[in-house]
Amino acid sequence: MKSHVRAVVIGGGVVGCSVLYHLAKAGWSDVMLIERSELTSGSSWHAAGGFHTLNGDPNVAKLQAYTVSLYKELEEISGQSCGLHLTGGVMMADTPERMDFLRLVHAKGRYLGMETELITPSEAKAMFPLMDESNFVGALWDPVEGHLDPSGTTHAYAKAARQLGAEIVLRNRVIELTQEVDGTWNVVTEQGTVKADHVVNAGGLWAREVGRMVGLELPVLAMEHMYLLTEEMPEVLEFNAKTGRELVGVIDFKGEIYTRQERSGILLGTYEKACKPWSPVNTPWDFGHELLAPDLERIAPSLEIGFKHFPAMENAGIKQVINGPFTFAPDGNPLVGPVPGLTNYWTACAVMAGFSQGGGVGLALSNWMVHGDPGADIWGMDVARYGEWATLRYTNAKVRENYSRRFSIRFPNEELPDARPQQTSPLYDTMKTENNAVMGDSWGLETPLWFAPKGTEAIDIPSFHRSNDFEHIGNEVRRTRESVGVTEISNFAKYEVTGPGVQAWLTHLMTNTMPKPGRIVLTPMLNDNGKIIGDFTIGNLSTATRDRYMIWGSIAAQRYHMRWFEQHMPKDGSVSIHRIGLNLVGLSITGPNARKVLEKLTDDDVSNAAYRFMDIREMDINGAPCIVNRITYAGDLGYEIWMEPSYQRRVYAGIKDAGAEFDIVDFGMRALLSMRLEKNFPTWFRELRPIYGPYEGGMERFIKLTKNDFIGREAAAKEHADGPKLMRTSFIVDAVDADVMGDEPVWAKVGDTDHGTIEPPHGYGAPRFDADGREIAKPAEGTMRDGDWRVVGWITSGGFAHFVGHSMAQGYIPSQLATRDETGLFEIEILGIRRAARIAIEPPFDPSGDKMRG
Repeated sequence: MKSHVRAVVIGGGVVGCSVLYHLAKAGWSDVMLIERSELTSGSSWHAAGGFHTLNGDPNVAKLQAYTVSLYKELEEISGQSCGLHLTGGVMMADTPERMDFLRLVHAKGRYLGMETELITPSEAKAMFPLMDESNFVGALWDPVEGHLDPSGTTHAYAKAARQLGAEIVLRNRVIELTQEVDGTWNVVTEQGTVKADHVVNAGGLWAREVGRMVGLELPVLAMEHMYLLTEEMPEVLEFNAKTGRELVGVIDFKGEIYTRQERSGILLGTYEKACKPWSPVNTPWDFGHELLAPDLERIAPSLEIGFKHFPAMENAGIKQVINGPFTFAPDGNPLVGPVPGLTNYWTACAVMAGFSQGGGVGLALSNWMVHGDPGADIWGMDVARYGEWATLRYTNAKVRENYSRRFSIRFPNEELPDARPQQTSPLYDTMKTENNAVMGDSWGLETPLWFAPKGTEAIDIPSFHRSNDFEHIGNEVRRTRESVGVTEISNFAKYEVTGPGVQAWLTHLMTNTMPKPGRIVLTPMLNDNGKIIGDFTIGNLSTATRDRYMIWGSIAAQRYHMRWFEQHMPKDGSVSIHRIGLNLVGLSITGPNARKVLEKLTDDDVSNAAYRFMDIREMDINGAPCIVNRITYAGDLGYEIWMEPSYQRRVYAGIKDAGAEFDIVDFGMRALLSMRLEKNFPTWFRELRPIYGPYEGGMERFIKLTKNDFIGREAAAKEHADGPKLMRTSFIVDAVDADVMGDEPVWAKVGDTDHGTIEPPHGYGAPRFDADGREIAKPAEGTMRDGDWRVVGWITSGGFAHFVGHSMAQGYIPSQLATRDETGLFEIEILGIRRAARIAIEPPFDPSGDKMRG
């Protein structure tokens, strides 16, 4: 065992071996994997071994497509078989709602380059004759699904890594991690100490324990997961003999089960509602190649439905029941990346779908470690997406909820209840009890979404269509636009930055010039590749004796952005940054009467001449000390008022009293998002993400290429000179009873030469066969084209813009098309129906901006 290496990977499952391989492939051959027992001794060895490319997050789906496409190459490099079975698979819908869900998945697959296809239950039965098709209304065929040998695949990664110079040390538990002042790590093991520049926690079932070695409580929990193997089934043998092929994989949402062929029988697994955590507080180090006791009674409800839907299985003998633990994060996605607040400590854990995601996780993490950037938008997997509120008990509750809903539909307006409320502002009871608010979870914080009429139940009815909130959000928007409204805005990130070097530091970090004292600017922040990694409001509250700036941004990206801020801090101590969190809360008043309300609450002159648009000022509001910004996300005349939590109830009461004569209305986050649509304003994590350049995102007003060499400037200047390939575009859509939700494909009627191209990731597909073994031809035009119409882009977000009365959407299309606002050119696919759309080059509401400046 070497005494010093560049990086130590802790954990010998499929993810740890993938990280090791990808690090070595990227040029870091001086790396070591340390495993407490044998390779695959945690969850990998007893996994069902299934893989697929579909994922709710398109960016994660791309990495899954990479993982699947890697296996053949991995076999060639290592000489080790992965036991690859590319069978394809079907998802079965038993209700119209589940069919709508499959239509959304299929539409998303269009712009990702996937070859999915909506099929009938009878067509699905031809590929899996064990089913009773009368239980279903439709299905989705995905050719890039299958299964493999978990042990063989893990060893293929390991052998390929060894060939590239990596070292693997087995039967050697890591017992302690300490860090030197120069940042190097002491990896203390049973066989001695290894010094490493970097440590990767790929501990799997023990990731939580490896995190605790450095004072970190990772939001991860292991759940018991069962699947059973049947005896040989004559129906399986008959299909194999008749077609020469395996049965396809099947997901049955109603039964919460998945199936695939295993030898001459069937493997059937469940994600049951009556789920059970395993070792919810501590994971025993002596657990290894062993299984948990079967508990068929707990999965009996799923099996009962499964036997009804697949009658042949009811008579099949059960050969073995596998019950083993798998780790999950609260949302089911992995925890990947550098841990905020630590140096050179990386995570690659909670990868429950290791054989779908392990390759992508290894690629992204190795890119990040070697090149400083993951090379993809992996926000859905970033360990920084969770805050301190994701405690052990919170995590355990949310993981159980996620597991029990793994095969349930998540509607766009659905709020999940477990482990809530976790964080609340002082107005929580007022909003929920007195104002009848429907609350939403915003990075662990309860936030009003909309307000139900008094005397009615404040609850969302989940739907893919316009739901019970539609009318009430419309009323909130109209009353605000016509007079004045108030909303809570505590769900923004807040930072205070001070010190003599703060202006130079912010100027280097941000694309815009920094504001003068008493002024505000809006600015993106770019990474080294010139992609958008932040979108901020920055206010200058400096005085003659103190340099002080306030920054507001996305609440969900607080730790993500703090990690970046801390990585780029001046070494001379000239800048200090403080993440304020909920120690500063806020309210916003907006609408044509907003100034009249504010005038009644302060002794300051807030006339348009004295208090201009984009001014920031400290002033008393209803007798409480506050920071007030003359700006709102609604794009109307308005103000953001920030105060310590102890003053929020007083300020809110004053606003409501002062606004009574103007019939002031409380409005929620959904109304605010509706109003931002009619101003063509983008939002972080949807329109603004690390896959887009600032000019693609339409942020050119805030990019000052003439100022100092800000991070990403060279790449931004090149994008400006070459012209962006894509453009963020707003659409008005001829929707009927359902608006876009995000990730819908944009179709355009264009010729072969007058459009730009999108570059989706392409996996490799499996052909589809009928019951007699004949290959079914793919549609001649494929999923990306239909005659003169073709998929040219995708939708990032949207909804109904209530004041202007339009269904609206924002998305990305080739820049050549982004200025063409004629009718009949674009369509957006909503729930399987292509709706006519046209570009809104100017914002439908107040295109001149006179209202917010007046």
